[in-house]
Amino acid sequence: MKILTVLGARPQFIKAAAFSRAMEKYEGVEEVIVHTGQHYDQNMSDVFFAEMDIPLPKYKLQTGGKTHGAMTGQQLEKIEEILFNEKPDLVLVYGDTNSTLAGALAATKLHIPIAHVEAGLRSFNKKMPEEVNRILTDQISNYLFVPSSDAKQNLLREGINESKIFVVGDIMYDVALYYKERMVKPSWFEDLNLEKFILCTVHRAENTDDATKLSNIFKGLGLSNKDIILPLHPRTVSKIKEHNINVLPNIKIVEPVGYLEMVWLEVNCDLIVTDSGGVQKEAYFHNKYCVTLREETEWVELVDEGYNTLVGFDADLIKQALSQNYQSDLSVGIYGCGDTALNILNIMVQHEN
Repeated sequence: MKILTVLGARPQFIKAAAFSRAMEKYEGVEEVIVHTGQHYDQNMSDVFFAEMDIPLPKYKLQTGGKTHGAMTGQQLEKIEEILFNEKPDLVLVYGDTNSTLAGALAATKLHIPIAHVEAGLRSFNKKMPEEVNRILTDQISNYLFVPSSDAKQNLLREGINESKIFVVGDIMYDVALYYKERMVKPSWFEDLNLEKFILCTVHRAENTDDATKLSNIFKGLGLSNKDIILPLHPRTVSKIKEHNINVLPNIKIVEPVGYLEMVWLEVNCDLIVTDSGGVQKEAYFHNKYCVTLREETEWVELVDEGYNTLVGFDADLIKQALSQNYQSDLSVGIYGCGDTALNILNIMVQHEN
Protein backbone atom coordinates (compact mmCIF):
# COMPACT_ATOMS: atom_id res chain seq x y z
CA MET A 1 0.00 0.00 0.00
CA LYS A 2 1.46 3.34 -1.08
CA ILE A 3 0.30 6.50 0.70
CA LEU A 4 1.14 9.93 -0.74
CA THR A 5 1.10 12.64 1.92
CA VAL A 6 0.72 16.31 0.91
CA LEU A 7 2.06 18.91 3.35
CA GLY A 8 2.47 22.67 3.10
CA ALA A 9 3.47 24.13 6.46
CA ARG A 10 5.69 23.32 9.42
CA PRO A 11 2.80 22.38 11.79
CA GLN A 12 1.60 19.85 9.24
CA PHE A 13 5.03 18.22 9.10
CA ILE A 14 5.06 17.88 12.88
CA LYS A 15 1.64 16.21 12.83
CA ALA A 16 2.56 13.97 9.91
CA ALA A 17 5.67 12.79 11.77
CA ALA A 18 3.42 11.03 14.28
CA PHE A 19 1.80 9.13 11.43
CA SER A 20 5.17 8.29 9.88
CA ARG A 21 6.35 6.84 13.20
CA ALA A 22 3.18 4.73 13.44
CA MET A 23 3.90 3.35 9.96
CA GLU A 24 7.08 1.74 11.27
CA LYS A 25 4.81 -0.84 12.95
CA TYR A 26 3.53 -2.03 9.55
CA GLU A 27 5.23 -3.96 6.77
CA GLY A 28 4.17 -3.36 3.22
CA VAL A 29 3.12 0.27 3.75
CA GLU A 30 5.09 2.92 1.89
CA GLU A 31 4.80 6.70 2.33
CA VAL A 32 5.79 9.35 -0.20
CA ILE A 33 5.85 12.91 1.21
CA VAL A 34 5.25 16.00 -0.94
CA HIS A 35 6.17 19.42 0.45
CA THR A 36 4.35 22.09 -1.56
CA GLY A 37 6.46 24.92 -0.13
CA GLN A 38 3.28 26.88 0.66
CA HIS A 39 4.82 28.47 3.75
CA TYR A 40 8.47 29.34 3.43
CA ASP A 41 10.09 28.65 6.78
CA GLN A 42 13.82 29.24 7.15
CA ASN A 43 13.75 27.05 10.28
CA MET A 44 12.82 23.98 8.20
CA SER A 45 16.41 22.96 7.51
CA ASP A 46 17.77 19.41 7.53
CA VAL A 47 18.62 20.02 11.20
CA PHE A 48 14.92 20.66 11.88
CA PHE A 49 13.92 17.35 10.32
CA ALA A 50 16.64 15.49 12.25
CA GLU A 51 15.87 17.07 15.65
CA MET A 52 12.13 16.58 15.23
CA ASP A 53 12.45 13.00 13.95
CA ILE A 54 10.57 13.86 10.76
CA PRO A 55 11.11 12.05 7.42
CA LEU A 56 12.43 14.22 4.59
CA PRO A 57 10.00 14.89 1.73
CA LYS A 58 10.67 13.18 -1.59
CA TYR A 59 9.27 16.15 -3.50
CA LYS A 60 9.82 19.83 -2.72
CA LEU A 61 7.67 22.25 -4.69
CA GLN A 62 8.01 26.03 -4.75
CA THR A 63 4.46 27.37 -4.65
CA GLY A 64 4.56 29.96 -1.86
CA GLY A 65 4.34 33.74 -2.06
CA LYS A 66 1.32 33.88 -4.37
CA THR A 67 -2.34 34.76 -4.11
CA HIS A 68 -4.64 32.01 -2.83
CA GLY A 69 -5.94 31.22 -6.31
CA ALA A 70 -2.55 31.20 -8.03
CA MET A 71 -1.00 29.14 -5.25
CA THR A 72 -3.75 26.54 -5.15
CA GLY A 73 -3.80 26.26 -8.94
CA GLN A 74 -0.06 25.75 -9.20
CA GLN A 75 -0.11 23.19 -6.41
CA LEU A 76 -2.95 21.31 -8.13
CA GLU A 77 -0.99 21.16 -11.38
CA LYS A 78 2.25 19.94 -9.78
CA ILE A 79 0.62 17.44 -7.41
CA GLU A 80 -1.34 15.93 -10.30
CA GLU A 81 1.92 15.31 -12.17
CA ILE A 82 3.40 13.59 -9.09
CA LEU A 83 0.29 11.42 -8.74
CA PHE A 84 0.65 10.26 -12.34
CA ASN A 85 4.25 9.24 -11.63
CA GLU A 86 3.79 7.70 -8.16
CA LYS A 87 0.39 6.03 -8.64
CA PRO A 88 -0.43 5.93 -4.90
CA ASP A 89 -3.26 3.89 -3.43
CA LEU A 90 -4.35 6.79 -1.23
CA VAL A 91 -3.65 10.51 -0.71
CA LEU A 92 -3.37 11.80 2.85
CA VAL A 93 -3.91 15.48 3.72
CA TYR A 94 -3.94 17.40 6.98
CA GLY A 95 -5.84 20.39 8.28
CA ASP A 96 -6.92 23.37 6.24
CA THR A 97 -4.15 24.94 4.12
CA ASN A 98 -4.29 25.57 0.38
CA SER A 99 -2.01 22.53 0.07
CA THR A 100 -4.70 20.44 1.78
CA LEU A 101 -7.33 21.45 -0.76
CA ALA A 102 -4.98 21.15 -3.76
CA GLY A 103 -3.90 17.64 -2.73
CA ALA A 104 -7.51 16.54 -2.31
CA LEU A 105 -8.64 18.06 -5.62
CA ALA A 106 -5.78 16.47 -7.54
CA ALA A 107 -6.56 13.08 -6.03
CA THR A 108 -10.32 13.15 -6.57
CA LYS A 109 -9.96 14.04 -10.25
CA LEU A 110 -7.79 10.96 -10.67
CA HIS A 111 -10.19 8.81 -8.61
CA ILE A 112 -7.61 8.21 -5.86
CA PRO A 113 -9.10 7.81 -2.35
CA ILE A 114 -8.50 10.76 0.01
CA ALA A 115 -7.96 10.67 3.75
CA HIS A 116 -8.42 13.96 5.61
CA VAL A 117 -6.89 14.21 9.08
CA GLU A 118 -8.50 16.89 11.33
CA ALA A 119 -11.73 16.72 9.36
CA GLY A 120 -14.98 18.28 10.56
CA LEU A 121 -13.53 21.36 12.22
CA ARG A 122 -15.55 24.53 11.71
CA SER A 123 -15.12 28.14 12.81
CA PHE A 124 -18.31 29.06 10.88
CA ASN A 125 -16.48 32.09 9.49
CA LYS A 126 -16.16 31.76 5.71
CA LYS A 127 -14.08 34.92 5.51
CA MET A 128 -11.25 32.69 6.70
CA PRO A 129 -9.72 30.90 3.68
CA GLU A 130 -8.98 27.97 5.99
CA GLU A 131 -12.71 27.47 6.58
CA VAL A 132 -13.40 27.17 2.85
CA ASN A 133 -10.48 24.74 2.47
CA ARG A 134 -11.85 22.56 5.28
CA ILE A 135 -15.38 22.40 3.92
CA LEU A 136 -14.38 21.59 0.34
CA THR A 137 -11.80 18.99 1.38
CA ASP A 138 -14.31 17.24 3.62
CA GLN A 139 -16.87 17.07 0.83
CA ILE A 140 -14.57 15.12 -1.49
CA SER A 141 -12.70 12.95 1.03
CA ASN A 142 -13.29 9.21 1.41
CA TYR A 143 -11.96 8.97 4.96
CA LEU A 144 -12.79 11.76 7.38
CA PHE A 145 -10.70 11.37 10.53
CA VAL A 146 -12.24 13.64 13.15
CA PRO A 147 -10.77 14.55 16.56
CA SER A 148 -14.04 14.76 18.49
CA SER A 149 -17.76 14.01 18.47
CA ASP A 150 -18.50 17.71 17.82
CA ALA A 151 -16.49 17.54 14.60
CA LYS A 152 -18.46 14.45 13.57
CA GLN A 153 -21.74 16.28 14.14
CA ASN A 154 -20.55 19.13 11.90
CA LEU A 155 -20.04 16.67 9.05
CA LEU A 156 -23.37 14.94 9.58
CA ARG A 157 -25.16 18.31 9.45
CA GLU A 158 -23.47 18.93 6.09
CA GLY A 159 -24.88 15.69 4.70
CA ILE A 160 -21.73 13.58 4.72
CA ASN A 161 -22.34 9.84 4.98
CA GLU A 162 -21.59 8.55 8.47
CA SER A 163 -19.76 5.53 7.07
CA LYS A 164 -16.94 7.86 5.95
CA ILE A 165 -16.48 9.45 9.39
CA PHE A 166 -14.11 8.03 11.99
CA VAL A 167 -13.66 9.53 15.48
CA VAL A 168 -9.99 8.76 16.10
CA GLY A 169 -8.86 11.46 18.54
CA ASP A 170 -6.47 14.30 17.82
CA ILE A 171 -3.10 13.56 16.26
CA MET A 172 -1.75 16.67 17.99
CA TYR A 173 -2.12 14.81 21.28
CA ASP A 174 0.23 12.13 19.92
CA VAL A 175 2.62 14.94 19.02
CA ALA A 176 2.34 16.69 22.40
CA LEU A 177 3.15 13.52 24.31
CA TYR A 178 6.10 12.65 22.06
CA TYR A 179 7.80 16.04 22.12
CA LYS A 180 7.15 16.72 25.80
CA GLU A 181 9.90 14.18 26.45
CA ARG A 182 12.22 16.17 24.15
CA MET A 183 11.39 19.76 25.09
CA VAL A 184 14.21 22.33 25.34
CA LYS A 185 14.49 25.25 27.77
CA PRO A 186 15.21 28.49 25.85
CA SER A 187 18.76 29.72 26.48
CA TRP A 188 17.52 33.23 27.23
CA PHE A 189 14.90 32.26 29.80
CA GLU A 190 17.07 32.62 32.93
CA ASP A 191 17.99 36.17 31.92
CA LEU A 192 14.34 37.22 32.33
CA ASN A 193 14.44 36.23 36.01
CA LEU A 194 10.79 35.21 36.14
CA GLU A 195 9.26 32.89 38.73
CA LYS A 196 5.86 32.81 37.03
CA PHE A 197 4.82 33.87 33.56
CA ILE A 198 2.02 33.85 31.00
CA LEU A 199 2.88 32.64 27.50
CA CYS A 200 1.36 34.63 24.65
CA THR A 201 1.43 34.25 20.87
CA VAL A 202 -0.06 36.67 18.31
CA HIS A 203 0.36 35.82 14.65
CA ARG A 204 -2.96 35.86 12.77
CA ALA A 205 -3.10 38.51 10.05
CA GLU A 206 -6.56 39.61 11.23
CA ASN A 207 -4.89 40.76 14.46
CA THR A 208 -1.39 41.79 13.38
CA ASP A 209 -2.46 43.75 10.28
CA ASP A 210 -5.19 45.72 12.05
CA ALA A 211 -3.75 48.64 14.04
CA THR A 212 -6.80 48.94 16.31
CA LYS A 213 -6.93 45.26 17.15
CA LEU A 214 -3.19 45.00 17.73
CA SER A 215 -3.21 48.11 19.93
CA ASN A 216 -6.12 46.81 22.00
CA ILE A 217 -4.43 43.43 22.45
CA PHE A 218 -1.27 45.04 23.81
CA LYS A 219 -3.31 47.37 25.97
CA GLY A 220 -5.13 44.43 27.55
CA LEU A 221 -1.90 42.48 28.05
CA GLY A 222 -0.29 45.51 29.68
CA LEU A 223 -3.23 46.25 31.98
CA SER A 224 -2.98 42.76 33.43
CA ASN A 225 0.34 43.62 35.14
CA LYS A 226 1.28 39.94 34.77
CA ASP A 227 4.69 38.93 33.40
CA ILE A 228 4.11 37.83 29.82
CA ILE A 229 6.56 36.14 27.44
CA LEU A 230 5.64 36.93 23.85
CA PRO A 231 7.65 35.30 21.03
CA LEU A 232 6.97 37.60 18.11
CA HIS A 233 7.73 37.48 14.40
CA PRO A 234 9.86 40.41 13.13
CA ARG A 235 7.00 41.43 10.82
CA THR A 236 4.70 41.94 13.81
CA VAL A 237 7.44 43.83 15.67
CA SER A 238 7.64 46.21 12.71
CA LYS A 239 3.85 46.66 12.83
CA ILE A 240 4.11 47.64 16.51
CA LYS A 241 6.68 50.30 15.62
CA GLU A 242 4.74 51.43 12.55
CA HIS A 243 1.57 52.03 14.58
CA ASN A 244 3.42 53.42 17.60
CA ILE A 245 1.86 50.84 19.91
CA ASN A 246 2.80 51.11 23.56
CA VAL A 247 4.39 47.94 24.96
CA LEU A 248 4.43 47.98 28.76
CA PRO A 249 7.39 46.50 30.70
CA ASN A 250 5.47 43.43 31.87
CA ILE A 251 5.42 42.20 28.25
CA LYS A 252 8.72 40.52 27.38
CA ILE A 253 9.02 40.33 23.59
CA VAL A 254 11.43 37.62 22.43
CA GLU A 255 12.38 36.26 19.02
CA PRO A 256 10.38 33.35 17.57
CA VAL A 257 11.18 30.04 19.25
CA GLY A 258 11.59 26.55 17.86
CA TYR A 259 8.93 23.92 18.47
CA LEU A 260 10.81 22.13 21.26
CA GLU A 261 11.35 25.46 23.05
CA MET A 262 7.68 26.30 22.58
CA VAL A 263 6.71 23.04 24.24
CA TRP A 264 8.93 23.90 27.23
CA LEU A 265 7.27 27.32 27.56
CA GLU A 266 3.78 25.76 27.32
CA VAL A 267 4.60 23.16 29.97
CA ASN A 268 6.13 25.66 32.40
CA CYS A 269 3.84 28.70 32.06
CA ASP A 270 0.82 29.50 34.26
CA LEU A 271 -1.58 30.45 31.45
CA ILE A 272 -1.57 30.60 27.65
CA VAL A 273 -2.91 33.51 25.60
CA THR A 274 -3.04 33.01 21.84
CA ASP A 275 -4.78 33.51 18.52
CA SER A 276 -3.41 30.21 17.20
CA GLY A 277 -5.69 27.22 16.68
CA GLY A 278 -2.89 24.75 17.35
CA VAL A 279 -1.67 26.43 20.51
CA GLN A 280 -5.20 26.36 21.96
CA LYS A 281 -5.08 22.57 21.85
CA GLU A 282 -1.49 22.38 23.05
CA ALA A 283 -2.53 24.38 26.10
CA TYR A 284 -5.13 21.74 26.89
CA PHE A 285 -2.75 18.85 26.27
CA HIS A 286 -0.26 20.40 28.71
CA ASN A 287 -2.93 21.05 31.36
CA LYS A 288 -3.09 24.83 30.90
CA TYR A 289 -6.08 27.11 30.56
CA CYS A 290 -6.21 29.22 27.43
CA VAL A 291 -7.37 32.75 26.65
CA THR A 292 -8.02 33.08 22.92
CA LEU A 293 -7.60 36.38 21.07
CA ARG A 294 -10.34 35.56 18.57
CA GLU A 295 -14.11 35.85 18.46
CA GLU A 296 -14.61 32.24 17.31
CA THR A 297 -12.69 28.98 17.46
CA GLU A 298 -12.71 25.60 15.75
CA TRP A 299 -12.21 23.97 19.16
CA VAL A 300 -15.67 24.71 20.54
CA GLU A 301 -15.56 21.77 22.97
CA LEU A 302 -12.72 23.47 24.89
CA VAL A 303 -14.87 26.57 25.31
CA ASP A 304 -17.91 24.51 26.27
CA GLU A 305 -15.90 22.67 28.93
CA GLY A 306 -14.55 25.94 30.35
CA TYR A 307 -10.91 25.34 29.40
CA ASN A 308 -10.80 28.11 26.81
CA THR A 309 -12.10 31.69 26.99
CA LEU A 310 -12.74 33.80 23.87
CA VAL A 311 -11.94 37.48 24.36
CA GLY A 312 -11.43 38.76 20.81
CA PHE A 313 -9.39 41.97 20.85
CA ASP A 314 -11.26 43.71 23.68
CA ALA A 315 -8.68 45.18 26.09
CA ASP A 316 -10.95 44.98 29.13
CA LEU A 317 -11.91 41.36 28.43
CA ILE A 318 -8.24 40.46 27.98
CA LYS A 319 -7.31 42.12 31.26
CA GLN A 320 -10.20 40.42 33.06
CA ALA A 321 -9.37 36.98 31.64
CA LEU A 322 -5.70 37.26 32.60
CA SER A 323 -6.65 38.25 36.15
CA GLN A 324 -8.63 35.06 36.83
CA ASN A 325 -7.28 32.30 39.06
CA TYR A 326 -7.40 29.16 36.96
CA GLN A 327 -7.20 25.68 38.45
CA SER A 328 -4.31 23.74 36.97
CA ASP A 329 -5.81 20.24 36.94
CA LEU A 330 -7.62 19.59 33.66
CA SER A 331 -9.23 16.28 32.80
CA VAL A 332 -7.50 15.61 29.47
CA GLY A 333 -9.51 13.11 27.44
CA ILE A 334 -11.64 15.01 24.94
CA TYR A 335 -9.30 14.21 22.05
CA GLY A 336 -8.43 10.58 22.63
CA CYS A 337 -5.56 8.77 24.35
CA GLY A 338 -2.53 9.76 22.28
CA ASP A 339 -2.79 6.87 19.80
CA THR A 340 -4.56 8.69 16.97
CA ALA A 341 -1.92 8.04 14.30
CA LEU A 342 -2.09 4.30 14.88
CA ASN A 343 -5.92 4.41 14.82
CA ILE A 344 -5.83 6.18 11.45
CA LEU A 345 -3.34 3.75 9.97
CA ASN A 346 -5.29 0.72 11.20
CA ILE A 347 -8.46 1.97 9.53
CA MET A 348 -6.80 2.77 6.21
CA VAL A 349 -4.96 -0.55 6.01
CA GLN A 350 -8.14 -2.45 6.91
CA HIS A 351 -10.24 -0.70 4.25
CA GLU A 352 -7.72 -0.45 1.42
CA ASN A 353 -6.27 -3.96 1.54
